[in-house]
This record gives sequence, structure tokens and C-alpha cells, in this order.
Amino acid sequence: MRRKPSFKEKPAPTTLQILLENREHLTSMPATMLIPLPRLSMSLLAMTALTAGLFAQTPSGPKVDFPAPSPTATLKQRVGLTDIEVTYSRPGVKGRTIFGGLERWGEVWRAGANSATKVTFSTPVKINGNAIPAGTYGLFALLGQDEWKVIFNKVPDQWGAYKYDAKDDVLRVSAKPVQLANLIETFTIDLNDLRDESATLSLSWEKTRVSVKLEVDVTSTLVPQIEAVMASDESKKPYVPAAMFYYEHNLDLKKAVAWMDAAIAAQPDAFYFVYRKALILEKMGDKAGAKATAQASLDAASKASGAIKDEYTALNQAILARLH
Repeated sequence: MRRKPSFKEKPAPTTLQILLENREHLTSMPATMLIPLPRLSMSLLAMTALTAGLFAQTPSGPKVDFPAPSPTATLKQRVGLTDIEVTYSRPGVKGRTIFGGLERWGEVWRAGANSATKVTFSTPVKINGNAIPAGTYGLFALLGQDEWKVIFNKVPDQWGAYKYDAKDDVLRVSAKPVQLANLIETFTIDLNDLRDESATLSLSWEKTRVSVKLEVDVTSTLVPQIEAVMASDESKKPYVPAAMFYYEHNLDLKKAVAWMDAAIAAQPDAFYFVYRKALILEKMGDKAGAKATAQASLDAASKASGAIKDEYTALNQAILARLH
């Protein structure tokens, strides 16, 4: 005998209610994800087709462009000499409990919505110290209350995590979730803390942020190029950027000083070059030379006007104060 629902029981949703509530997925999901579905009855499949038709655009009717519930975004960022691109969909919290609710602990998440998130590296990189080749990867996350596994999978083109297979993982790294004071309504992936050879990749949503460190190799690529052009007959050599690259990366500082001297010789009034030479001499430990050079830059800057005068007056005074 069919049991009648008690007063406290909530009636099960009808097939049509289920389809209506999931129409976004039904109408945007690839056909290969819809058939075959062994757990659906024939009546449910028929209703799926009917519901999809209700929300589909008719070829002869006017086109109506609806806003996407989870808009697609593309993040492009150069880190050092590496181009990084992330393509993902951005769902909103919309009053829901996200982690531990909509996205359950212990399950693999697509790191977004709709199609799996894709990340492309133009050169090999290291992620939390682990090497990964150049290429395009699916970005997933295995969710945990105390620790996440950020996953780079060799199959980037897949819908959600429905066909995710751990055998295709290229790299898994551990990351600690950080609790935020303020709500992040819209899921966001960003690259921050940018340096020539590193950056931080972060996933932020609801009140949680998870980050991994990216490292790229700039020095082994750029130094041979710098040395080659400096040894060539090229008339316009990159003296200043080459000198500052060696300064910032603790390379041959004697070469850096020589290149900065060449830049100053070509532009004797460039007190901003003189200031940079003072920085290099300071790092070399030449205190007297750094003080004299900073004073020369300060004297020249005092004859300028406007914001550049104020900027280089303050910069040179800071060096002199450190060396006092």
C-alpha cells in the first residue's frame, strides 16, 4: 500500500520541478552528457527533451540574449617571460552555503562553474616548488576543511568534473584555505604578488581563499641574451634595464656599474640614472662611492622642477640617510 506523507514530511519534487530548477545545466550541457543516462527513466528523458525545447531559441523567432548566471572570464598575465591565461566561469554565492554545502568536502570541484577551468602556461613553471611543463591544463580542487589539493589535469576540455579522472592528473599540490573577514560574492581567480620570477595564484569565494605559489625561470633565459647584445656591435644597447636586472637578481654587479656608466655617459643630465648607479654601489658595499653618487644625483635633481624633482630628492635623501 502506498504510504501517505506525514505532516512533517516534505513531498518529493516532481520530475518537472527538477528539470525546471536545473534548466541552466540542461540547456547548456553538451549532448554527450545527456545520453545515455542509465539512471533516468524513459519518461524523464522525454520530459528532458520537452523542457529543453521550452527554453531553446526557435530558429524563426527573435533572438533574446539572456545574462549568464555564471559569466565567463579570461585572466591574462605575464609573469617574467611567461604568459599565463586562465579561462573560467564565475558563479555567485547568492545566499547559499558554498564550501561544505553546495560544494561538498572530500569531492573534486571544477574551480568555477559550467566547463572546467583552464589554465595555460607558455613556459615550464613550478607550482609550490613542483615542476610542470608548458601547456594547457584543467584546474580542479579536492576540497577539505583544513587542506585543499589544487589539481592540474591534462584534460582541459571537459564539462564540470563529471568526467574527471585522477589518472590524468599531471600535478597535485597542497594548499591551506584561509578564512576571510568579508564575503567574496563572485568566485574570483587572480594572480598577485608579481615578481620577475614568481607570482601567487589565488582562488577566492564566499569567505575562503586558497593560494599556490608560481615560479618561472627568467635568469637562465635572459642572461645569455643580455650578454650577447652587450658583446655585439649594436649601437643602441639596453644599458639601464640590463644593469637593473643584474642588480635586482644579484648577478655581476661590476658589469651593472659599467653598463650604468655607459648610460650616464650617453645622457649626462639623467640624474635618475645616477641615482640607480648609487643603488648598485650600495649593494656592492661601496659606501663612499654610493654616498658620493647619491649626492651628485641629489644636486642635479635640485635643478629640475615639478614632481620628478620631489621624487628624486626624496629617493637620494633616503640613500644618504641609510649610509649616514
